[in-house]
Amino acid sequence: MSAQLQSAPETVPAFCEGIQYFADSFPEIDRLGAAPLLGPRQPALPDATSEASVYQTLLAADALRYLTLQVTGSKSSGHPGGFASSADAVAALHLLGHRNMVTEVGHHAPGFYSAMFLDTSLEAMGIHSVSEMRARFRERHGLLGHLSGAIPGLLAPAGPLGQGQHFALAGAYLYRDRLFPVTIGDGGLGEPYIMSAFQHFATAYPDVTNYLPVLVWNGYSQEHHSMVSLWSNEQMIAYWRAHGFEDIHLIDARDYAGTPDAPVYADSTTFDFGQRMAFTGAVLKAADAAATSALSGRRAALIVKQLKGAGVHATGAKSHNLYAHHTLDSDDVKGGLQRRALPVKAWELVRENFRHAGGGPAARVAVTETARELPSLDGLPLNEFAVGEHHIPTTAFGHVVGEVGKRDPHFVVTNADGNEASGMANINKALTIRHPTADELYFQGPSGQVYEPLNEDACAGLAVGVALFGGRSLWCSYESFAINGLPIWQTVTQAMAELRRPTPATVCLFTAGALEQGRNGWTHQRPEIESYFAAMMRNGNVYPLFPVDANMIQASYDWALKQHNKGVVITASKSPLPIHATMAQSFQAIDEGAMLLRETKGSHTVVFAVTGDMVLAPVFTAAEKLAEAGIGSRVVAVVNPRRLYRPTDVLWDSVSEPDGRFMGDDAFRELFHGDVLIGVTGGPSAPLEPVLLRSQARERDVFCWKRGETTANPQQLFDFNGMNAQAMHERALAMLERAAV
Repeated sequence: MSAQLQSAPETVPAFCEGIQYFADSFPEIDRLGAAPLLGPRQPALPDATSEASVYQTLLAADALRYLTLQVTGSKSSGHPGGFASSADAVAALHLLGHRNMVTEVGHHAPGFYSAMFLDTSLEAMGIHSVSEMRARFRERHGLLGHLSGAIPGLLAPAGPLGQGQHFALAGAYLYRDRLFPVTIGDGGLGEPYIMSAFQHFATAYPDVTNYLPVLVWNGYSQEHHSMVSLWSNEQMIAYWRAHGFEDIHLIDARDYAGTPDAPVYADSTTFDFGQRMAFTGAVLKAADAAATSALSGRRAALIVKQLKGAGVHATGAKSHNLYAHHTLDSDDVKGGLQRRALPVKAWELVRENFRHAGGGPAARVAVTETARELPSLDGLPLNEFAVGEHHIPTTAFGHVVGEVGKRDPHFVVTNADGNEASGMANINKALTIRHPTADELYFQGPSGQVYEPLNEDACAGLAVGVALFGGRSLWCSYESFAINGLPIWQTVTQAMAELRRPTPATVCLFTAGALEQGRNGWTHQRPEIESYFAAMMRNGNVYPLFPVDANMIQASYDWALKQHNKGVVITASKSPLPIHATMAQSFQAIDEGAMLLRETKGSHTVVFAVTGDMVLAPVFTAAEKLAEAGIGSRVVAVVNPRRLYRPTDVLWDSVSEPDGRFMGDDAFRELFHGDVLIGVTGGPSAPLEPVLLRSQARERDVFCWKRGETTANPQQLFDFNGMNAQAMHERALAMLERAAV
């Protein structure tokens, strides 16, 4: 189906400025496109089976394809092919009024931007015409190459594959009366996390079904065929059914090609008009049925099987990416644009439909465009222990977590390896593990607030998704295993730095650190994870906290609950440890970044800057050894190292909800100035970077984790890593000797 082109219409709407090609006509436009079906009092297609509804959905899909290629072609950069094969389903869902759409595929970004342009959402960032959209695509302060938290109307970021389902699940969990479609590419379907996340959520929350996975089954991934390209339709349906989906709607473009020798993956945009209408009608009908099922208590999936690149410059994996030679003047891009060109009347109709779909522009009606109201947490009961007593930090923390859950029924705690194993059985007792099997012995039942898939990605994914969508959550993990959930935690925390609204901080607690995992050996000793957060501190909104005891961990969590658009990481032990700080001192240490734990006067001063709790034991012993020789020391707990950077070290003023509080030079010198400085940490040295950068001591050194081993107790791990009290004492003496030269 092709159209005659007109090079320059006499008049075009202002929003169409920048569209290079217009069609002179389009089949049946006077009859089926005489007036838009959506309007101020009609937020969705009135009849998904009517000929006019199908026709106007077809126009919307073509408009999305055209804009996607026009915008990516303008920069010879970006990814048009994958979205192009999903355009029919995306158009259908928008016109059916479902505006809370997310994606697992960051490469679909230009198509999502096109939808936000058509519904006027991008006007909030000053984009009123196609020319302006072209100019700002893949530019700073513009339309990023992949979805982020900065674009009006778009609910969630999209970068690494295998993440989008978490946002759909979190949205469905918090907003039970809305549908949350999520497009998933078959190139990314090989990620193990996607289907396991759906399966566990379906088991834990059988009553939450208002999410709709939309599989874009186009036969190709980024640079080759997808790994499921040889599957039959029956195999694909069985695969989804095996993961808990009841109503599976599969629309295969090949069935509408009108010829028995059509390829397995067909391109509907090459069909004649009647066949195109039949295919679009099938997609629209299936999308409506799937949405109805999902909103009515049945888990549904929509699968659209269509050749990758349908309707753009190329097909298959060759359509995925544009390179420098793909310009708006190259034959392939020009040809794709000309084939998809629409008349001005069609653009006006599509624009009007998108503008009213779902009740208005997504930038106004999407659930993430406003701050979510939350129950008050004022006056949380913190249990202050006396200095000198021994208490388990994580258990004290768990008491506060239980109270948060009692006050906020949507609060969710996620943990793959079990709260009880981390000294926090009180969380399970207070909030109940969500499980279809009720058993009081294990504190589990079907209505609990503790989510425990044996998958750190699913744990982190639901927790950060809930925080991004405006709810409260907590991700708890063994330090050694958390790395599998960090990619999505990082994605969301980065997105929070760009959000246009406040949302609760995403909070996580990492317990059972390497020093407590001696018998388990190196497989359970992975404190290197702290380097991940240390690197992220410079983002401006990431705060690793290292409480020293059971008082300070409660203060840390209380502080975290009051933060917005931040990533807060609390690292603590599950062993009984001495109390070093009062509650008031704890809050002050978190706010200022550090606190003095012990000072001994002497002929010289050795400063120990310490992150962690259990590692303080050899430090205090080393300080005592130095005191026996008449040498003074100062043991300083580095509690909130983000506060210890210099303001110029961190992009703090570039984030939403900026926090520009840093320790001043005078306060820093008072704590950390000495003859020598020794940083000590039970993990990597990276969290101590701000102290090492600012210290003026001539001699500076670090004791930190090297690697794990099987040991009977923490002391043996200290010995193995060369960080026991004797080694610290000897190193301090040698440094003092060098400093005196």
